[in-house]
Amino acid sequence: MSEATADIGVIGLGTMGANLALNIAEKGFTVAVYNRTTAKAHALKADNPDLAGNIVPAETLEDFVASLKPPRRVLFMVPAGPLVDEEMEKVGPLLSGGDVMIDAGNADFHDTVRRSKAVEGTGLHFVGMGVSGGELGARHGPSIMVGGAKETYGSLKPILEKIAAQYQGAPCVAWLGPDGAGHFVKTIHNGIEYADMQMIAEIYGIMRDGLAMQPDAMAGIFRDWNTRGLASYLIEITAVNLAEKDPDTGKPMVEVITDEAGQKGTGRWAVIEAQKLGIGATTIEAAVAARGLSARREERLQAAKTFADVKTPASGFQAGDAAMAELESALEAAKIIAYAQGYATMASASDEYHWNLPLGTIAEIWRAGCIIRSHFLDDIAKAYDGGARVVNLLQSPHFVERVAAGQAALRQVVARAVLAGIPVPALSAALAYFDDYRRARGTTNLTQAQRDLFGAHTFHRLDKDGVFHHHWPAV
Repeated sequence: MSEATADIGVIGLGTMGANLALNIAEKGFTVAVYNRTTAKAHALKADNPDLAGNIVPAETLEDFVASLKPPRRVLFMVPAGPLVDEEMEKVGPLLSGGDVMIDAGNADFHDTVRRSKAVEGTGLHFVGMGVSGGELGARHGPSIMVGGAKETYGSLKPILEKIAAQYQGAPCVAWLGPDGAGHFVKTIHNGIEYADMQMIAEIYGIMRDGLAMQPDAMAGIFRDWNTRGLASYLIEITAVNLAEKDPDTGKPMVEVITDEAGQKGTGRWAVIEAQKLGIGATTIEAAVAARGLSARREERLQAAKTFADVKTPASGFQAGDAAMAELESALEAAKIIAYAQGYATMASASDEYHWNLPLGTIAEIWRAGCIIRSHFLDDIAKAYDGGARVVNLLQSPHFVERVAAGQAALRQVVARAVLAGIPVPALSAALAYFDDYRRARGTTNLTQAQRDLFGAHTFHRLDKDGVFHHHWPAV
């Protein structure tokens, strides 16, 4: 039987699990590791001799648990879904009161709530932990979003603060609320990530199809944008993507990659939850839909032939510094709107589930380690300084002026793209949301009239209090 020497254990040594285990070991903690294929656990130790003293491979779950110092901390890095339940069922009986099980995968927060309730009364604790940053983040410092009992987080904090990304000396990890709070925030993070990436891709499409720019030239533009308001990890890597050459053909790498985007479900979950909460997260919806359509490549190729004779006006985009400045301004305004939608979704969920999410803190822990890290998050954090209640980021003084200044560019970019037949679903969704959000008198009064006529759904009046039904003429 193994001696209890490990500070924490990791089950699941895929890319993320292995890198997180190495991160833990590098920060001076002893980590027990277990995988269904036990050879992976031994290989992790053998392949990293400089960290081998802090890695304890286990042949069996019993040995794995026995190697953990109490209170035992078991971190699951297995694919989200039934596998998490299976591992919990195996490990749970081997644990004792006060021990902690941590799901650090991309879980559906509803599953996290269910699992949290399942351990109530058992003496065990359950934590749902969102981890963002991909392979490199897991290895060198991710952004970590923790949900569960606050006192349980206290026992994990010394380890998590060491392995998390650091922003100006502050660890990018925080307890965000009970049960599913951490995984919900990670879901919305990923939804915002979808929107951000889609809007960047649409700007790339305008540069390629509207301005006939070459990838090298585009790379220079994105590098320049990364020095100002758009400065972010996604803008930075876009410049890298566009500058890279394919070693086999010598062509720009982006030009040999098939235009079919994958997705693992978190973006869809973000859209579904926003819809349930009655929040119009339209930029995220557009991004998810665009990925879905991209996967139907054969259909699109056939449609291109079917509609080959459909003509659109010549591109109205003009090359030059002014055009690049307009694209930059449009993208920044749309980005603010996308984040406003994501934050509105989190604020609504916080009220709905009584989580009291620290929205400013969320922006702070997203400033390093995660995929959507950017300088722009500093401004969001400032908007929530002192626990300020922000109805919507579009009404925060930190962003009102910027959106007002950028909306004209966004309008021009969307209009030219539409006329030229260049699809910009996320950019146009951002613009439509802005116009709808700032319109004092909308058009759903007609919708309510229709609903009342065909279904007696009633309506409110502008001039009287109460609920009304009108006897409409028969049709």
